[in-house]
Amino acid sequence: MPELPRPDELSRPEIQGHRGVRALRPENTLPGLARALAIGVDALEFDVTLTADGGLILAHDLTVNATTIRGPHAGTPWRELTLPQVAALEAGWRTPPDPFGDTFEPAPGTAVPTLDQVCRLVLEAGADHVTLAVELKTSPSWPTADIEAISRAALDTLAAHGLTGRARVLAFNWRVLQAARDQAPAVPRVALVEPSTWVPGSPWLAGLDPADFGADESGFSAAIGCAPAAQTVAAAWLSPRDYLVSQDLIQAAHGCGLKVVSWTVNDGARMGELIGQGIDAIITDRPDVLRRVVAARGGALPEAIRLPWRSGLPAWAPAVPVT
Repeated sequence: MPELPRPDELSRPEIQGHRGVRALRPENTLPGLARALAIGVDALEFDVTLTADGGLILAHDLTVNATTIRGPHAGTPWRELTLPQVAALEAGWRTPPDPFGDTFEPAPGTAVPTLDQVCRLVLEAGADHVTLAVELKTSPSWPTADIEAISRAALDTLAAHGLTGRARVLAFNWRVLQAARDQAPAVPRVALVEPSTWVPGSPWLAGLDPADFGADESGFSAAIGCAPAAQTVAAAWLSPRDYLVSQDLIQAAHGCGLKVVSWTVNDGARMGELIGQGIDAIITDRPDVLRRVVAARGGALPEAIRLPWRSGLPAWAPAVPVT
């Protein structure tokens, strides 16, 4: 199955909801992903990592972060917890002070979801146009067997739901991209990069050294070298942190046959600037703001999904007792 239409066919950048819609609802949760669908996005971006028993859960950090997770095990690596242990944790809040001010709405009782549950949610919502941008969270210290395991498990889950043709694999750890390429070459891969990974001797880039592409210790110089580096690992997209993105970098990536998606952009003026520079997609905590920017420039908007569940979520959505 081919990928869905790209921004050049849409005459606007893709609108990608960051961790669902992080500024409005709890990140990496079913309520957050459902809200993003209801607002109307081209893609849902979210984070996935491994549990001790081989489960795939949504979590941004490799350890239990008390900023977004309530319950025991704070600071414990997710890879040391089983799915039943994870199911007892609450993910529907943020520890104050909240960086999003009055826009954030908690969802008490929300459980940490699995990738399987996300796939079910998207299918049952009828979000047929929405791409799943699945960021696989690992560490450079992970052994090859674990890198291959998380990639294979994610690809198998997507395939089991018939969503392989509507998915991309994202990773800062470019060894993940290599594993995904070997396991499912038709699934597009997105090379993530930020200043802390784009430095000489970086352990994140599958043996590539940014010094060979012009980088120095600052992590900012010669960011344009990210493009040929990502091309080397057969990525289809380059995804730099926003303040690395310039028109020169976008043009360099396009010259390498790569599309560019910037993260995380919440300011309307910056969104407009990136659109003017030819960005292919924007990851944002505020897809509602990006929709307004796109509409003001005359762009057609992705469909806002009318959710089929009276409560906003399907009856099977996992929940934990509120204490």
